[in-house]
Amino acid sequence: MTVPLKDMPTSWSRALALVAHPDDIEYAMGPAVITWTDSGKEIAYVLASRGESGIDGCPPEAAGPLREREQRASSAVAGVTSVEFLSHPDGLITDSLALRREFAAAIRRHRPDMVLTINHHDDWRGVSWNTSDHRVVGRAALDAVVDAGNRYVFPEDGLEPWEGVRWAAVAGSPYPTHAMRVVGAEDRAVEAVLQHRSYLEALTDEDAESYARGFLRRNMAAAGERFHGHDAVAFQLYERDPYRVRDGVTHYR
Repeated sequence: MTVPLKDMPTSWSRALALVAHPDDIEYAMGPAVITWTDSGKEIAYVLASRGESGIDGCPPEAAGPLREREQRASSAVAGVTSVEFLSHPDGLITDSLALRREFAAAIRRHRPDMVLTINHHDDWRGVSWNTSDHRVVGRAALDAVVDAGNRYVFPEDGLEPWEGVRWAAVAGSPYPTHAMRVVGAEDRAVEAVLQHRSYLEALTDEDAESYARGFLRRNMAAAGERFHGHDAVAFQLYERDPYRVRDGVTHYR
């Protein structure tokens, strides 16, 4: 029997999205981000790479700045103004302490209630193999939530620890547990995807708008089948361990 998805929590004000490439957020959770920012929630993006290896025929030194500009334009459509890029190599991001350190520092700087990331599992709903960049970045994001709260882990960044992350949500997971209902977000979500024009032109010969709308519509409808029939974005939600509380603060360990 298919288990219905639960409602995503709403009692948060700041979220930080940690992903691998430009357009990861738009495809995996764009309609949810727009719904949240429209409601007044603050969301910041940190991308591990600039996606410089993602356009065949366009050398990385040209593709990187191009995709960064497109990501910033896309973020603006979604109501997101804080966008940071790290310098990990697109397609070759490794499971490293350096990546965890940078993600932990971002969490300490932004002090979010919610961390958002992309599918860290081996596959996409059992249909296709997930790429290494997504798997590595998703896992590093989840690990960094714990790292950020421990003052003795990565103390060299000079930042105060942040234990305030109450949830970590994984978009595109083959094991969703929760969903965010999206109302009136589809057109802007499509517009946000369309800002990645250069990548879209290399990705498909189909009309860009038809491709983007079809992709988002299928995902929202699929989540809706388990969420009261409403268009939605599905997440696998990790919550803080309710059994580790000290001085009124719940801990992940």
